[in-house]
Amino acid sequence: MNYLHDRREQHRHDWHQLTYAVRGQLELVTADARRIVPADRAVWVPAGTEHVEVIRAPLSMRSLYVAPGSLALAPAMRTIEVTPLLRELILHISRIGALDCRQAAEAHLARVLFDLIMNAKDIALELPLPRDPRARAFADLVAMQPGDPVPIAQLAKRAGASVRTLERCFIAETGVGIGAWRRRMRLFQALRLLEAGSNVTAVALEVGYATTSAFSAAFAREFGRSPTGRKRH
Repeated sequence: MNYLHDRREQHRHDWHQLTYAVRGQLELVTADARRIVPADRAVWVPAGTEHVEVIRAPLSMRSLYVAPGSLALAPAMRTIEVTPLLRELILHISRIGALDCRQAAEAHLARVLFDLIMNAKDIALELPLPRDPRARAFADLVAMQPGDPVPIAQLAKRAGASVRTLERCFIAETGVGIGAWRRRMRLFQALRLLEAGSNVTAVALEVGYATTSAFSAAFAREFGRSPTGRKRH
């Protein structure tokens, strides 16, 4: 399926879901985290998981659904690396449609798919979300405009709490303070913009960095590679 920008209402599926981003970028928001699914990655969403899908243009994706109880697959949401074999298998099964496991060939495809999913490498592209309503309001304000230079104290006031209160909430519920959380949100926004084709200098300025070098260093610390795609050594 191909999409422009879209944000779907919170929902859940009765079956497990594997969604592969062929091109573009998908974001899934759950009660506990925001998860980025860049191109050539996939996300495993267990049955019954409440989530919101944020689809960013242009996106081409494929979704496969697996009946609960058909196999002991991961009970938690995962963002996974898609190997060339897994990619071709996802695309092939998508063209077939529903697999009929009474047919030996299709049952074999299902077993290979399950093996590849279970053994796929996890990609840590998630940002934990606080549960406290005031801290969540602060997080939502930051997420709406990550690069906005508005002071943290002003955002805290809009969220209805003091900076000290929010700092305690964020450390207790996400493991990082509000300043570090905001920096990570900015870098997640940068990843989205780079995936969409924006150049590094423009992205650095848009997410609030004064210099490209400072942005590149922060990006490499967070994602283990430079904004241009080279791995960090």
